[in-house]
Amino acid sequence: MKRSEIIKFIVATLLGVVVVFPIYYAFAASFFTIGEFSSYPPTLFPSTFTPTQYVRAITESPLLRFMYNSVVVSVVGTILRMIVAILAAFAVSFFHFKGKQVLFFMVLGTMMLPADALIIENYLMVGRLGLVDSYLGIMSVYLLAPVQMFMLRQSFKTIPLAYREASAIDGCSDLTFLWRIVLPLSRPIVLTLSLHSFVTIWNTYLWPLLVTNAPQMRTVQVGITMLGYADSLDYGPVFAAISLILLPSVIIFLALRKWIVEGIRSGVVV
Repeated sequence: MKRSEIIKFIVATLLGVVVVFPIYYAFAASFFTIGEFSSYPPTLFPSTFTPTQYVRAITESPLLRFMYNSVVVSVVGTILRMIVAILAAFAVSFFHFKGKQVLFFMVLGTMMLPADALIIENYLMVGRLGLVDSYLGIMSVYLLAPVQMFMLRQSFKTIPLAYREASAIDGCSDLTFLWRIVLPLSRPIVLTLSLHSFVTIWNTYLWPLLVTNAPQMRTVQVGITMLGYADSLDYGPVFAAISLILLPSVIIFLALRKWIVEGIRSGVVV
C-alpha cells in the first residue's frame, strides 16, 4: 500500500472508533453494576451480561409507552415531512408560475432562523390550536423542512424535462410522473433524507418537553430523564434505556446503508 493510502486508512479507522465507541460504551454500561461505575481505573467491559438493568428500565418507568410515542411521532412525522418536501420540490422543479423563485427563496430563508428563536411562537400557536399533549402538536414543527426541500429540488433539477414531456404524451398525469419516474430516479436521496428526518425527530428533546404535560404523552428522549438517580451511581437503567433508544436508528441505518452511500455520492450532505 502507498503511504497516502495507509494514512487514509489510519485516519478512517480512528474516526470510526470515535463514532462507534460511545455506542459500544452505552451498551456495555447497561450491564455494569454500581461498583463498576465507581471503579478506578474505569472499566470498559462488564463482568456479567445479565439483563437486570433492562428489566429495571422497563419496569421502573413507562419506557415502552415512551418508545411507542416516539415511534408514532417519528414515523408519521417523517412521512408527512417528506410528502410536503417532495411535493414542494417537484412544483419548484417542473412547474412554471409567477413568484416561484421568490417563494422558493422565502422558504430557504427560514433555514437562517434558529429553531430556538421560534419556539415560543410555535408553542403559543400550538396552544391556541388545542394541540398540546397530542401527536400532531409534537409533529407540527417538523412538517416544513427547507433543507429536505432544497436537496430534493437540486436532485429533481437533474432529471431532463424531456422525460416529463414524454410521459405527458403517454397520458401520465403529474402525480404519475412523480411516482413512476421522478421518485425512482431519486430513491437514494429520498431514503437518505428520510433517515435524516427520522433520526432528527426521534432525538428531539426540547420541543416534546414543552408541548407535552401528560406523562403518557412523553417521548422517549423526555421520559428517559425519569430513570435518573441523582443521589447515587446507579446509572445502569439509564444506559439500558439509551441502548434501547439507539436500536431503531441503528437498524434503519443498517437496512438503508447502501442507499445512504449512493445518496452521499449524489451530493446529499445534511
